[in-house]
Amino acid sequence: MTKAQILKKEILSQYKSVRQFAIEMSIPYSTLVTALDRGIEGMAYGTVIRMCDRLNLNPVDFTPLERGQDLGNSIVENRVMKQYIKLNKPGRKKILDIMTDFSELEKYQA
Repeated sequence: MTKAQILKKEILSQYKSVRQFAIEMSIPYSTLVTALDRGIEGMAYGTVIRMCDRLNLNPVDFTPLERGQDLGNSIVENRVMKQYIKLNKPGRKKILDIMTDFSELEKYQA
């Protein structure tokens, strides 16, 4: 399934029509329909991000986000995990030890 097909499916599952979604997003209907038919690669990146945010989709892989999940945090978590899985066992242990140390310092606590 292409990204455009995923978007269209999600739009129709959350809204009565593509037209209603276009109106709520302040996107010209014809622009949205064309993008959904031909592919979203030509759309402005910011528009795709706004659409994904409204539909609770991860803009990287278009997988569903949990309701209320912060998009920025999800992207950061994804980047961290992609790097973490590249490490061997000693590398993973070292990173977890460092993260534990940092999380105990008030300066770095969220």
